[in-house]
Amino acid sequence: MADDRTQTARPTLSRQLLPAVHGLLARPLSSYYLLIASAGLLLLIGLTMVFSATSVKAYAEDGNAFSALTSQVVFALLGLVAFWVCQRLPALTLRTLGKYVLGLAIGLLGVLDVLMALEGVGLLGSARLGPLEANLNWLYVGPVSLQPAELAKLGMVLWGADVMARKGASLAHWRELAMPLFPVVGLLFVLVGYNDLGTMLVLLALIIGLLWAAGVRLRVFGALGVLGLAGIGLLIAAASRGAGSGSADAPNYRLERLTSFLTPLKDCDPTRECYQVIQGRSAIFEGGWFGVGLGKGALKWNWLPQADNDFIFAVVAEELGVVGCAVVLALLSVLAYTGFRIARRVADPFRRLAATAITTWLVAQAVINMGGVVGLLPITGLPLPFISAGGSALVVTLAAIGMLASFARAEPDAARALNARPTPRWVRLVWAPLPPLPPPRRPGQSRPPAGKKTSSGTSVGAGGERRR
Repeated sequence: MADDRTQTARPTLSRQLLPAVHGLLARPLSSYYLLIASAGLLLLIGLTMVFSATSVKAYAEDGNAFSALTSQVVFALLGLVAFWVCQRLPALTLRTLGKYVLGLAIGLLGVLDVLMALEGVGLLGSARLGPLEANLNWLYVGPVSLQPAELAKLGMVLWGADVMARKGASLAHWRELAMPLFPVVGLLFVLVGYNDLGTMLVLLALIIGLLWAAGVRLRVFGALGVLGLAGIGLLIAAASRGAGSGSADAPNYRLERLTSFLTPLKDCDPTRECYQVIQGRSAIFEGGWFGVGLGKGALKWNWLPQADNDFIFAVVAEELGVVGCAVVLALLSVLAYTGFRIARRVADPFRRLAATAITTWLVAQAVINMGGVVGLLPITGLPLPFISAGGSALVVTLAAIGMLASFARAEPDAARALNARPTPRWVRLVWAPLPPLPPPRRPGQSRPPAGKKTSSGTSVGAGGERRR
């Protein structure tokens, strides 16, 4: 018995090796501060790398090296406003807004796809109708440009988390999954994948994260995998018919990206399908351990395609080296850890599901982007969150971080700490209101943590439902 008590009282490995880190993580608002710090540093790195990747080209085009950076700073400020708004909104308001955000995204995607399809079949000379104009993934409404697919991610997070939180344990039945979740998800996949297969893959990862957190049975994921692979195959085949950004009189670019990934570089055509991969690898090799220095990378001037967007991670590798890449990876890892930590610690099912979906979305997009740059995954044309140039993507990403920050403040310990010593009223008006206090836990009332086995042989998902 003495040995058992000694083993029970023995501190964990994290307490033995990292007592200071363990103490910081044990504080009530540690999730909130970790989230803000990692997202803020990634945003600063992104602004720096966008300027470095675009300054030479911008100066050559219009004589102003800061034009691209100015545009990115404007979008960053709009994103910070979205962050501030989303951090202040209560969970009930977010649940209500979900269906409207998703409906708006579906409508805009429908307009985008229709304009592209009319141009493809020759009914329109260009993808333009009145004040509306479509260009690949972008929809222009007069002087305003946006990417509806980015709005669809946010809408799916809010609407999907609300639907699954309402259904609760009934998600174990196929009928509850079939209506209304699967028809809406299928429609969204078609509308997004018509132009952007990479974003469709991110949405697929987001949906899988939601279903896993809700405790859906494992066999559902097998069926979803089969349907997803079939849908990807159809979208690749449709590109050869001129669907989306494809062209009927040109090689199937989606198929070329897949085959070039599976083909050794020595057997690829360096002037066509392997051009981006080869130039990205060259930029990485040039960087070495510490890089050539900010603004000194040569490949981005004329040779590296999409240096400020899809391949900005190659610019990071060339100018900041392995050390710079490690810093970016470390910050993204902290962001991922913090997001899943928030999902595990909040008590509200909607907040738990939404936090899991947001974190899965950002992690999947970062992995797909960096994997394509270094040659571990096919190239999909996705931006790197926080780092790549882009307006809609940055604004929507910062809005999602604002939601995560609101959820972090709603953790039971964080809510009690904030309400114990409330901040001044002017601070709450400028920053964020106090979160509601969690209900007191009754003596003897407990629930198994997410993913833990119960006595009946089932496991409890993040939404509180049981998974066999």
